[in-house]
Amino acid sequence: MARKATRRRFLESVGLAGAALGAAKTRSLAAMLEEGKPPILAAAETEKPALLGGKPVCRTNWPGWPKPRQSDEELVLEALRAGRWYRSRSVPEFEEKYAALNQAKYCIATSSGTTALYTSLGALGVGPGDEVIVAPYTFMASVTVILLHYALPVFVDSDRESFLMDPAKLEAAITERTKAIIPVHIGGNVADLDRILAVAEKHKIPVVGDACQAHLAQWRGRSAGSWGTTGCYSFQLSKNLCSGEGGAILTNDEAVADACFAFHNCCRGRPKGRGAVSYRFGRNGNFRMTELQGALLLSQMQGLEERANLRSENAAHLTKLLRQIPGIHPAKEYEGCTRNAYHLYMFRYDPSQFAGLSRTQFLQALHAEGVPASAGYNPLNKAGFLLDALRSEPYVRVYGKKTIDEWPARNECPENDKLCEVGCWLMHTVLLTTKENMERIAAAVAKIHKHAAQLAKA
Repeated sequence: MARKATRRRFLESVGLAGAALGAAKTRSLAAMLEEGKPPILAAAETEKPALLGGKPVCRTNWPGWPKPRQSDEELVLEALRAGRWYRSRSVPEFEEKYAALNQAKYCIATSSGTTALYTSLGALGVGPGDEVIVAPYTFMASVTVILLHYALPVFVDSDRESFLMDPAKLEAAITERTKAIIPVHIGGNVADLDRILAVAEKHKIPVVGDACQAHLAQWRGRSAGSWGTTGCYSFQLSKNLCSGEGGAILTNDEAVADACFAFHNCCRGRPKGRGAVSYRFGRNGNFRMTELQGALLLSQMQGLEERANLRSENAAHLTKLLRQIPGIHPAKEYEGCTRNAYHLYMFRYDPSQFAGLSRTQFLQALHAEGVPASAGYNPLNKAGFLLDALRSEPYVRVYGKKTIDEWPARNECPENDKLCEVGCWLMHTVLLTTKENMERIAAAVAKIHKHAAQLAKA
């Protein structure tokens, strides 16, 4: 009896129970359950996909983002009315709390995640003639900051299973011109820091961790952004911790903290720093965070841990279900990743296991079922803006025409090309719901898998 009750509960949760199933369909469902299929997946396979006239599995309004809090208004208005519009109290308080949250000694708040990365490279003296190693599966800002310093981006191919930089291919990309390495913890999944940092240490190269999508992600029990020379975060609107725009740099090196502060704040000395400005490269700018952003972040930090735990729990449940569907491969995590931040839930789609249904058709079918999935990034090493920049007069003048002409062949990333053809995402807000919604998502995928041949012809 308990078994029947469990089946019924699952079926009702997606609207597949009752007379609508029909007697023959019920017998088919019972057979699938006897074979050990999870009830939610077995039930879904008996229904038509929404694109073929069936009912959508997910009839829910997914959470909006960001989520305003009463304290947002209170803290922002307090700073506004007090006339604290320049960094004075809220920003330093946020820096102190964010450093502590991430087990780092120092935090420098910036105007964006892009300027956090840009400041880190500037503080390390990166400039024309230098090379900076970066991952190809990432947002354009990871490369834009290299171009802004007129350095040359060098790509290390992806590990297709993890969506992250392949550490086995890192050392071969290093030359005498390599000035920094930027591993990107894309989607909140943490790059293999053990192997990357070992190579960096061997060659005495700084590591600038791009943790812009990795709030509260951990490597071996410690914040992903607290490893390496610096760790950079974004608080842009879509991020798991957001203030509309904003960023932060974490470091455990006081000299690096002083240099980052000087670079981002008109060559001024860091409060509580070592006194005289020790920044020796001279270039600087204004990339400061405002008091209003700082106040908003202090408020939004409340509940950050609870939201991260909910994402992790739901992601684990979704992964368990999706792994039972042929052709769906959730992103691999390395052994040292003790917490994935799940800014994105990433998986690979294999059309050969879906009767040749293309990824575009698969995503269209998912959308029809009420699941807001997307295709993810395109190959960054082939982006038009990047090729235009490298072919510009200043780059040709610095590096020479031969180097620029040979750059595309040097930076081929065949594994990443394949990844960009099969990668799929769900945004983090999908994980801020219920376990039942994770089951509905898996049911939608199972329904599409069962009827892939018909969908491919539709």
